Amino acid sequence: MKRIELPLSRLSFAQKLNLMEAIWADLTRYESKLESPAWHENILNEREEAFESGKETVSNWKQAKKRIKKKVS
Repeated sequence: MKRIELPLSRLSFAQKLNLMEAIWADLTRYESKLESPAWHENILNEREEAFESGKETVSNWKQAKKRIKKKVS
């Protein structure tokens, strides 16, 4: 397969988001053909076990966004 080079550095942030959305929309048209890699199931199982054992906790989306914004600012 030939690699496609895009002038990403010349695209605006909005253009990059639009491009990602278009690619994602195209990929999800064939959801039945998408397979998660084995490592993904392993990670999900590990996280579920950590949550059930109390090693991991969850936050609501509002709290998570605040925490993320604080980390990146």
